[in-house]
Amino acid sequence: MFASRTNWDREKNALAIALDDARRAGKQIIDLAASNPTHVGFMLDARSILAALSDPAALAYNPDPLGLPSARSAVVDYYAARGDSLSLDDILLTASTSEAYSFLFRALCDPGAEILVPAPGYPLFDFLAAIQDVRVVRYPLVYDHGWQVDFHALEGCITPQTRAVIVVHPNNPTGHFTKRAELAQLNRLAAAHRLALVADEVFWDFQFDARAPFSFAVNREVLTFTLSGISKICGLPQMKAAWIVAQGPEDLKKEALERLEIVADTYLSVGAPVQHALPHLLAMREDFQRQLIARVRHNLAALDRSLKNSPGVTRLEMEGGWYAVLLVPVTRTDEDLAIALLRETGVYLHPGHFYDFPGEGNFVVSLIPREEEFTEGIRALLSLV
Repeated sequence: MFASRTNWDREKNALAIALDDARRAGKQIIDLAASNPTHVGFMLDARSILAALSDPAALAYNPDPLGLPSARSAVVDYYAARGDSLSLDDILLTASTSEAYSFLFRALCDPGAEILVPAPGYPLFDFLAAIQDVRVVRYPLVYDHGWQVDFHALEGCITPQTRAVIVVHPNNPTGHFTKRAELAQLNRLAAAHRLALVADEVFWDFQFDARAPFSFAVNREVLTFTLSGISKICGLPQMKAAWIVAQGPEDLKKEALERLEIVADTYLSVGAPVQHALPHLLAMREDFQRQLIARVRHNLAALDRSLKNSPGVTRLEMEGGWYAVLLVPVTRTDEDLAIALLRETGVYLHPGHFYDFPGEGNFVVSLIPREEEFTEGIRALLSLV
C-alpha cells in the first residue's frame, strides 16, 4: 500500500529516547543543539512584522509561478546591498530552501540519478533526495588548519548518473566558506561532466572573518543555483519564504528557469501575505542579525576561554554560521557521551555522527542559546569530558 521511498526507519535513536525520558521526568534541559532563532530570546519588532503581513493586496489572488515581482525585487535589492547584481528574471520564490531543493531535484534528476553532498554536512539531504527518488553520494571535506574539499575524492564520486554537486556556503555545521580557488575547481569539474552546482547560502550573512566571501549567486561559468531565504537571514523560519537564484550560460539558465517555472506553477506554494511582506521583512533583517552575531561572538569567546582550561578539547576553525565543532578525547562513542551528558547534567547536544563526521570525538555546539545557558552547558560538558 505504501511507497518504498518513504519506508524509513522511524524508530527513535538512543539519544532521542534519553531526551524524551528527561523531559517526562521534568528535568530542566540546556539545549546546546538549538537551531530555532525564535526560541532563544532575540527581540524582534513584532508590530512591524505583523503590520507587513496585513497588506490588503494579499486579499487578491494573483498567482505568479516565479513569485510576485515586488517580492523578487526585494531579493534583488538584498543582493545589491551585498554588492552582487542580479536580474529579476534570475529569481524564483519557494516556501523554503527544502522546497527549493525538491524543485531542483525534480528539474535535474530522473529516478535513480545521483547528487553529491558534502560530509560533514546537514542530514536533511537524505530525506529530500529520497522523496524525489534521487540517490545521495557524499564527498569528503577534510580538516587541516581549516576545512577544504577533497577534490580527488570528489571527482572519484562522479558517475554517469551524477547530476549536481551541492555546496553549503558556509557549511553547516563546520562553518567554513568555499574559497575562490575551490570555486574554480568546482566550475572545472561541473563543466567537464555537465553538472549543475547547487549552493546553499542560508548562513551567508553570518560571517566572522574580515575577508568578505564571494557569493555563488553571481557564478555564471556553469549552471548554478543559489538558495537562501528569510528563515536564517531574518530569523523568521515560520514565515516560509525562500528563493532560488539561477545563473550560468544563457541557454542552460533559460532552459532551467522554464522547467522550474512549470514545477513551481504546479504547486504555487508561497503565500500572498508573505510575498507582499517580503520587502519589509528583508529591510528589517539588520537588527536581528546584529543581535545574533553579537550573541555568537559572545558565546564563542566564552567557549574559547573555557577551553584554555581544558587542553584535551579543541574547537575547530569556523568562519561563519552559528555552530562550532568540538573535538574531544575518545573515551566512548559520541552518542554514549551525549547520553551521559544529558542524563547527568541535563545538557543536550548533537554528536558528530549526526552530520557524518568520520570517526568519534566530534560534537556540534550551537552558538545561539542565551549566554548564561550556553556558559553553563559548556561548563557541564567540559566537566564530564
